[in-house]
Amino acid sequence: MRKHILTIAMMLFAVTTAFASNDGVEAMLGKISAISGYEKIEKADTTRSYYLMKFTQLIDPNNAEVGTFEQRVMLGHRGFDRPTVIVTEGYGGDYAFGSKRYMEELTRILDANILFVEYRFFSKSKPENLNWDYMTIANSMHDYHAITTAFKKYYTGKWASTGISKGGSTTIFYRAYYPEDVDVSVPYVAPLSRALEDGRHESFLEQASTKANRDAIRNFQFQLLERKEAILPMFSKYCAENEYTFYVPIETIYDLCVLEYQFSFWQWGESTAEIPVATSSDKEKFDYFIKKCEPNYFSRKNDLESFSVQAVKDFGYYGYNVDPFKDYINVEDVEGYYKRVMLPSQWANTVFDDYNYRFVTDFLTENDPKMIFIYGEWDPWTASGVTWLRDRNKKNIHIYIEPNGSHKARIGSMPAATQTEILNKLNEWMQYR
Repeated sequence: MRKHILTIAMMLFAVTTAFASNDGVEAMLGKISAISGYEKIEKADTTRSYYLMKFTQLIDPNNAEVGTFEQRVMLGHRGFDRPTVIVTEGYGGDYAFGSKRYMEELTRILDANILFVEYRFFSKSKPENLNWDYMTIANSMHDYHAITTAFKKYYTGKWASTGISKGGSTTIFYRAYYPEDVDVSVPYVAPLSRALEDGRHESFLEQASTKANRDAIRNFQFQLLERKEAILPMFSKYCAENEYTFYVPIETIYDLCVLEYQFSFWQWGESTAEIPVATSSDKEKFDYFIKKCEPNYFSRKNDLESFSVQAVKDFGYYGYNVDPFKDYINVEDVEGYYKRVMLPSQWANTVFDDYNYRFVTDFLTENDPKMIFIYGEWDPWTASGVTWLRDRNKKNIHIYIEPNGSHKARIGSMPAATQTEILNKLNEWMQYR
């Protein structure tokens, strides 16, 4: 693995909240250099003291002349000798920075310090002149490596990395790129996509749950398409009132939302009991539909541009099974939809790079790092997860699948016996008690 050299300029913003740790604020400020100012972050958690930091990172880790950008990091300090959890967020971090009660599961379990890192080129972690050429998984992993390296000088306990969804994928990538940075990795509901339209989700969804539940979802999709002439005007009005604009015609957006409904239903563990019956009014069907498949997801002005760019470059995504709906949908409009629908035409000829998929797959096949994977049984993202590792007789890699679970699967949502097994394994590895 190639070595990187990065000079880190760190600015620390200290918080004057209550200190449960005996280390105290003076010790913290004495150990972390380059203090430039103070900004208070109020958190309900009084067992940790929260600090907002901005790391100056190289846009291109291999060429300092390209320039730098500031990456947002939040530190929740519990104690220099406590375990430390680095949260490899896969998106922007506004929700964590702004929440008074933010605390992800693993930090709570380990009673650990927390380093929450916003992903490069998302939200406020962007260079002034954004060049998407440097939005790569390899560059992003170097960001996390630089931050961990800086803090390991002061936090001498065990280290773990964790993330959810794309953040969970980031946890996997990070462990593969820098396997010695942390002692334990806990990715939640993390896909490892092999293509822009991965191809495994469609068949997975055709086997999810029971036939009765699958039929209920499929029948509602048919109702939406059969009543398209009546429901589309309501759909169009809703989009106009919310000032949504799209790269493709509104009719195509409607069809894509109908297809997305199946994926979204299983991702979030919805109940078929809530699906409108066939005799429900068009308005009732529309109201339910719009709550489950918000069309802003496909609009030009949303917060997903950075994700969409990465999806087409090297992260990947999923497609839809259009075969059952060929009598209602123009297949050419929705097959290979992602680049046309989610991004401007400049991305039309982008070729997906599957290097990271192959690199991580090889790493997990050939190595046995201490990792705990959490998945939901009927979460579509599980289709592109790494559940195949269960057949590789690994000693340290453990795969846990929540029965009937969704994208909300967590350690705390597992059956009691499974929770105990996971907690015992974490205690063995992290020595947190």
